Amino acid sequence: MENGYVYRNFSKETLDEAYDNSKAVKNSNDLLGIFYMRSAKLATNFQDTLDLRYGRHPRETLDYFSCGKRNAPLFVFIHGGYWQMRNKEMFRFVASGPLAHGFDVANIGYPLAPDRDMRGIIASLRSAFSYLRLHNDDLGFDASHIYVSGWSAGAHLAVNMLDERGVCGALAISGIYDLEPISKSYLNDKLQLTESEILLFSPLRKPFVKKSVVVVVGADELPELRRHSIEFAMRRAGDGISGSFNLLSNQNHFTILEELEDPEGSLTQLLVQLTKCKRK
Repeated sequence: MENGYVYRNFSKETLDEAYDNSKAVKNSNDLLGIFYMRSAKLATNFQDTLDLRYGRHPRETLDYFSCGKRNAPLFVFIHGGYWQMRNKEMFRFVASGPLAHGFDVANIGYPLAPDRDMRGIIASLRSAFSYLRLHNDDLGFDASHIYVSGWSAGAHLAVNMLDERGVCGALAISGIYDLEPISKSYLNDKLQLTESEILLFSPLRKPFVKKSVVVVVGADELPELRRHSIEFAMRRAGDGISGSFNLLSNQNHFTILEELEDPEGSLTQLLVQLTKCKRK
C-alpha cells in the first residue's frame, strides 16, 4: 500500500465512498420502494409465469413475461446490488418497455454473496440460460435472438453471459467491468474475490466476446461508475467490435432504469436499435 493508496489514487476510505451508490443518491431508498410498487403492479398480469425454478437454491428462480407473440426475441434482465443485495422482485417493472416493443422478458434471480462466491453466481446464471433454451418452445421465444441486459453488478454479469448460445448482444447499464477495485473496497467483505476470479470474470481483463454491446451510464452517476463504462466501451471500440457508448443526461444510478420501463425511454430505444442491427 504505497502512500496510503489501495487502488490508483484512492485510500480505502475514499474507494469505499467512490462505489457507494446508495449514499450518493440521497433518495435511493424511496426510489427502490417505488420500483417495488411498480413491479408488483406489472406482476399481477403474469402470475402463472413468476418464480419459475431453474435450480435448487431458493434464489434460483426467474420470472417470464410474454408479449403474446410466438417466436419473439427474448430480453433477459439481471438485477444489480453489488452481487450481495437486492432481488429480482424489485426489478420486474423494467419489463414494461421491452414488452411494448414485442420482446418476451426473462427476469433472473440468483444466489448472492457470501452464500455463493463469484464463480458460483456466474454458474447459477449459466444454469438459468440453459433452462431458458431448454424450455424455449413452451415459453414461446426465439432461442436464436436473445439479448442480455443488466444494471450495476447485473451489467457485469450480463456481459459475462455474452458467450452463451443464442445471445446476440447486450445492453449494459451502469456497470462494473473490472473487479480489482471492488476487491479492495468494503464490497469485498462478503465477496472475498480471489485473484483468479478477478482475472476470469472482469470483462476488462479478458478477451472480448465479439458481439455488440450498448454501454450506458447516467451523467449524474459516481465518477468511478462513469469511468468503468467509458473504459469498457473505448477498449471494445479499439478492438473494432461493434457497439456504442451512451451517457444519459439528468440520470443517476437509480433513475436511469425508468428509461427501460418507459416504452419510449432512451434505454428501450437503444435495445430496439441493437436488435435491428443484428437482424440486418
